[in-house]
Amino acid sequence: MSRAERLLELMQCLRRHRQPVSGQALAAELGVSLRTLYRDIASLQAQGAHIQGEPGLGYVLQPGFLLPPLMFSASELEALMLGARWVMKRTDVELARDAQNALAKISAVLPADLRQSLHDSTLLVAPAQVLPGGEDYLPLLRLAIRKERKVSIRYRDEKGRDSERVIWPFLLGYFERMRMVGAWCERRDALRHFRVDRILALTPVDERYPTRRLALLKQWRETQGIPATP
Repeated sequence: MSRAERLLELMQCLRRHRQPVSGQALAAELGVSLRTLYRDIASLQAQGAHIQGEPGLGYVLQPGFLLPPLMFSASELEALMLGARWVMKRTDVELARDAQNALAKISAVLPADLRQSLHDSTLLVAPAQVLPGGEDYLPLLRLAIRKERKVSIRYRDEKGRDSERVIWPFLLGYFERMRMVGAWCERRDALRHFRVDRILALTPVDERYPTRRLALLKQWRETQGIPATP
């Protein structure tokens, strides 16, 4: 591995860790000595990378830095294309368009040979089963999740009973045969799951919910026994 490749890989390692990670752990992940690791971190810092930390305390990369040129391996491009194709076939019109726009931006900065390999990917996504209603609510739910806003819904449960609820959406799951929103339900005063196709009406509420989205997500993971994403 060349030094340039090693620096790029070090950036990727730092991006994967949201909490400070020790120099020993980074050196082991890269397969280099601790001394080499310290030199590489100093080189990245000199190029403008906002890496905080020091030997013995660990390192963390602050957001907002890209090491040009943007480069991907052939396998990484295949993963990106496969993921984008899944989104374009299995989500909704708005998210499908965003996936296409993201691919266009990536393609614009790739060298010609990699750009061609991006579009020549032979990893395909099978045609999706037509899902029941609720597609129009997905963009509104994503926006509410991003802005940590409440929404008012009229919901029909599995027994056909209708109810009016105010919820705090924090999670949207795309399953093979349904879409599920995870939210705090004010009516039940607890975490609940709601199938999007059973939402009969949805109205955004111009009010931020009092608990941060990540705190709700953490609580949900603990109740479901799901480990945090690395």
